[in-house]
Amino acid sequence: MSKKKAFALRLNEDMLKAIEKWSADEFRSVNGQIEWMLMKSLKEAKRAPKKDRD
Repeated sequence: MSKKKAFALRLNEDMLKAIEKWSADEFRSVNGQIEWMLMKSLKEAKRAPKKDRD
């Protein structure tokens, strides 16, 4: 499993509220929802990181 790195993220209050609602609707944490959104965007742009092969 890859390591996770913590960093600060500043969001507009309305954007955060929308993400909080979406994450609750999807039964995810806000952090999990943001990770999912970012990975989806990376895949759509064909920029997703390559999976590690053990």
